[in-house]
Amino acid sequence: MYTLLLVVLILDAIALAIAVLLQAGQGGGLAALGGSGGTDSFVGGRQAVTILTKLTWWTGGIFLGLALLLSIMSSQQVAPSSVLDNQPAAPTPVQTVPLPLEQEQAAPGQTPPPEQGPGN
Repeated sequence: MYTLLLVVLILDAIALAIAVLLQAGQGGGLAALGGSGGTDSFVGGRQAVTILTKLTWWTGGIFLGLALLLSIMSSQQVAPSSVLDNQPAAPTPVQTVPLPLEQEQAAPGQTPPPEQGPGN
């Protein structure tokens, strides 16, 4: 279900982008605030509602609704977990036989060589 809604959301986003890009520019917008355009189109005056305007509103509403629904669905599916739960097993030792130096020191009847200081 989640995957189906995600595909519908992506298709809706593509339709929304196409509907917005196909609309003719009305002039004005932010450029009208700078004083170069008339304020009549900014403050008053109703624009004609075209099929592209309705399509933009519908696809935008569907996009917002699906995005909200998918965010709710994704937050309910994921149970809280800890990083410590996914720790790998303890590593096994690489060398299981003792080193030759350890065997010589462990031999009975031998005295260890005298340690020399750093100045000698």
